[in-house]
Amino acid sequence: MSRKITSYFSGLEIAIWLISVFLLTGSFLVFDRNNYITLTASLIGVTSILLNAKGNPLGQFLMVIFSCIYGFISYRVAYYGEMATYLGMTMPMAVFALVTWLRHPYKGKRSEVSVNHLSVKEVLLIIPLSAAVTVVFYFILKFFNTANLIPSTLSVTTSFWAVYLTFRRSPYFSLAYALNDIVLIVLWTLASMNNLKYISVLVCFSAFLANDIYAFISWKKMEKKQSECIIVDR
Repeated sequence: MSRKITSYFSGLEIAIWLISVFLLTGSFLVFDRNNYITLTASLIGVTSILLNAKGNPLGQFLMVIFSCIYGFISYRVAYYGEMATYLGMTMPMAVFALVTWLRHPYKGKRSEVSVNHLSVKEVLLIIPLSAAVTVVFYFILKFFNTANLIPSTLSVTTSFWAVYLTFRRSPYFSLAYALNDIVLIVLWTLASMNNLKYISVLVCFSAFLANDIYAFISWKKMEKKQSECIIVDR
């Protein structure tokens, strides 16, 4: 089993995962020690990102689980935007992405999805769609007196970009998630000012940011490799 893991993941990927697990566990033991559900969500999330970086559909399955747990955590802090986003958008889109990734394996390999290239028309379509989602969610979140309304609304926007691009198998989904991580770092920094136990969640999304940046780099390499193989096959 260990040999299969080391042959599938590079040394750098294993190192990134181990460092992330160390930081997440350490911050939990220092600042929380009680909410094991937060630690569980963090570990599932960082593992999901690593698998997504490989284009492995299993990463989307773990994202479904993470979304459920994170939605509950957000509810307890009155971050209704996060709750609505992850339970109402990220989770169902992760299910659709899982199906799509399984339907588009690269050369029949179930462990690697085929990278997709978006047309200019589709990219331009994302702009009005995201604007509409942002406006609708702004008023919904305002109605429910969501804490930190503006960054919560921005989180919805960046999450929409991320889930849409994930579903469409674009390398830029990880970059969108990285932008979302930055917004969430702001949100949980604000929450940590009132309760230090949320520093563990702040560290979680800081680790996610580093992992998502790596995932973007990994997908661009995967895109180049797959494109070169198509040229060779021709």
